[in-house]
Amino acid sequence: MKGKARVVMVMGTASDVGKSVIATALCRILTQDGWQVTPFKAQNMSLNSFAVPDGGEIGRAQVVQAEAARVTPTVDMNPVLLKPVTDHRSQVVVLGEPMATKSAAEYYELKSTLWPVVTGALDRLRDEYDVVVVEGAGSPAEINLREQEIVNMRVAKYADATVILVGDIERGGVFASLMGTMALLDDDEAPLVKGFLINKFRGDPGLLTSGLEMLSERTGIPVLGVLPHFTHIQVPQEDSLGIDAGVEHAGTPALDIAVMRLPHMSNFDDFDPLRAEPGVAVRYVSDKERLGTPDLMVIPGSKTTVEDLAWLRERGLDMAIIAQRERGTPVIGICGGYQMLGERILDPEGVESLQDEVKGLGLLPVTTVFGDTKATQQVEGSVSAATGLLASCEGVHIKGYEIHMGITGGGGVFTLDYRSGAEVDERDGAIDVDGKTIGTYIHGLFHNREFRRGVLGQLATWKGVELPAGDEVDLDAEYDKLAALVRANVDMDAFYRVAGLRE
Repeated sequence: MKGKARVVMVMGTASDVGKSVIATALCRILTQDGWQVTPFKAQNMSLNSFAVPDGGEIGRAQVVQAEAARVTPTVDMNPVLLKPVTDHRSQVVVLGEPMATKSAAEYYELKSTLWPVVTGALDRLRDEYDVVVVEGAGSPAEINLREQEIVNMRVAKYADATVILVGDIERGGVFASLMGTMALLDDDEAPLVKGFLINKFRGDPGLLTSGLEMLSERTGIPVLGVLPHFTHIQVPQEDSLGIDAGVEHAGTPALDIAVMRLPHMSNFDDFDPLRAEPGVAVRYVSDKERLGTPDLMVIPGSKTTVEDLAWLRERGLDMAIIAQRERGTPVIGICGGYQMLGERILDPEGVESLQDEVKGLGLLPVTTVFGDTKATQQVEGSVSAATGLLASCEGVHIKGYEIHMGITGGGGVFTLDYRSGAEVDERDGAIDVDGKTIGTYIHGLFHNREFRRGVLGQLATWKGVELPAGDEVDLDAEYDKLAALVRANVDMDAFYRVAGLRE
């Protein structure tokens, strides 16, 4: 079935009710069942982004969904990405490229010009695939935003989509939230909702029977399933709301890693593989009292390097990091964290802040200069600075991606052989003389198992502990586990019927 593909849209009664995970599951289920599937989200607000193979930047959630559908991610899958730079302003990324930085009010004025971008991207996907699984944003019942919205019911109406509305029972009031959402939809919107899903249930689903029956009677919409709360399936998260929960370990962890919880931390999924390692505890630290004496400190990526560096200083974390480093604790800075580790950050054109020059932490002999060019590329290469923390990583192959403003001069930690598939011979990163302070622009480093185990093994050697063996997380298998869980708890025959994919 080529041409105008069927569109299935996952909406929620609120943010963080499980839209992304359910959309991911549907991408894998439909793919398993023989359909050619693509994800789509018209507008995403997230600092967790990814550089797709053609060099553009999209939200990480759509990359995960593309992986579940076994297709290559493209900028059409998330044509508008908002990356907050302050509480009131966001960088607007359109079809993978930064367009402008706008306040909320300015962005609403811009939306009319973005609607053709959204529909164009969706049309191209519908011409290429059998089914488009669309993820909504927040709630479709935000009546104060209805006139200018370009991500929820306006998309559903444009595509004549089958809408599945998700409610989170863990929050309480799930029946009221589902019925309330339906009550606030316009007369031409409500008929598009063909089924409800209740998510994150703990306990016996039989206890919900009377409520489910009443909900269907009052709305005329079937409840397609009740999904259980789960922690045993490892799929990347949409946002940082759940990162503080950590991973439970039996006994005392062998290694303690402290990641600075920057206000504008980006690409937090850099640390998912570390969190999944047995014997490794990853803590997110927001004040100097909680830094303690970790085995490794990490300063993650940031959308606002200068502002987040000021935040470190306000909380005394800058001096605490420096003091720990002087005691011998290694530190890794990724992207914005790399820039912070240097001696100076220069911004003569006011790209990121109003300050022409800011002093860095001074732990690496490098200077960053901001310009108006943004790097969004996938990279591939190997470790070339095999010393200190990287002593056992010589020549280890690495793959990752860059998303950053600014250029930082360093001696090089990694030799890059490819950028977005094109051959290069370049260097990335910087390292100090004893190999315990490392900076790099490469996101996704710890997803490289040999590199990750090499770093953790060196930490364990220095500490005199034994690191448990760790199996690589097979994400493809995790998507299959997620699909199996959804199949077991959703009436898939009813789903296929309401979606118009099966008679």
